[in-house]
Amino acid sequence: MCEQGPKSADILAWYDRNARDLPWRIPPHHGQAGVRPDPYHIWLSEVMLQQTTVAAVERYFRLFTSRWPDIHALADAPEAEVMGAWAGLGYYARARNLLKCARVVSRDLGGVFPRDVAGLQALPGIGPYTAGAIAAIAFDRPAVVVDANVERVMARVYAVETPLPECKTTLRRYAEGLTPANRAGDYGQAVMDLGATVCGQKPDCPQCPWRRDCRAAAAGIAADLPRNAPKPPKPERNGIVYLLHRSDGKVLVETRPAKGLLGGMLGFPGSDWVEGQAVGTPPVAADWQLLPQTVRHTFTHFHLTLQVYQAQIGIGANPAVGRFEAPAPQDMPTVMRKVWALGG
Repeated sequence: MCEQGPKSADILAWYDRNARDLPWRIPPHHGQAGVRPDPYHIWLSEVMLQQTTVAAVERYFRLFTSRWPDIHALADAPEAEVMGAWAGLGYYARARNLLKCARVVSRDLGGVFPRDVAGLQALPGIGPYTAGAIAAIAFDRPAVVVDANVERVMARVYAVETPLPECKTTLRRYAEGLTPANRAGDYGQAVMDLGATVCGQKPDCPQCPWRRDCRAAAAGIAADLPRNAPKPPKPERNGIVYLLHRSDGKVLVETRPAKGLLGGMLGFPGSDWVEGQAVGTPPVAADWQLLPQTVRHTFTHFHLTLQVYQAQIGIGANPAVGRFEAPAPQDMPTVMRKVWALGG
């Protein structure tokens, strides 16, 4: 690695030629001409991108911006509609915080996002990374942008062999040291693009604008970094879900409690999800049949197995919980879509 280390000018020149075409982005030559991206678009995309891939987010971003084209429209949207539009994207607390943040910005801040990291971080659902990304990309503030792609690049450029997550502070410090005062937003996006393409899981070192300054490449260990600490096995949880069809074609659904996993999402009634044997109470007396197949789904912190009981009743029945609707599967989280596909 050369004594001065990698230069932001090298990666910015690379970015000017190779920037990914993303629906929330403006091309780098537009930015240099003084065009700024819509802060609403940057905020929305960054919240969606938390723990999610660009490929998964693009469709949702286009859906949200066509349905709610600005922060005021989103702030006025019913929560059930926003949660339904978010269904399938995962990490549903983000959707609840998205709506909370939209309402704060629309109603308390006149629709104008704060331009600095501290002001952004005070908003619901915006943590240090998201605040830095919005400040840099939307407002070109010299804020540090560090996602998993940036961590990968920093770990390789500086040959950091300490495993993640222990080395996160070190990697952030390196990223901060390289962030330029000018074009900070383009620089942050450039490093993210580099980590997502050239410096991906299988690095293409000959195509890298920082190859001459990369310690890991020089040592022949780029593909081995960043190292990750071994993850403990995920626990197994079990549950019961009741799929109740009414004679008019509607099914029994409920809105899950606002707090907790899948909070505020539409689903089918069922038991708690527990380690060991699940115990459930059917929502109404009926001829319940246990389906031979189970539903398997993996969340961030555990694996889930659901037993699905199915029954049919007449219109006059009065279940203890929920309401009868003709739900659209796309308005449900993925695990409930699996239940519907199994018994619907």
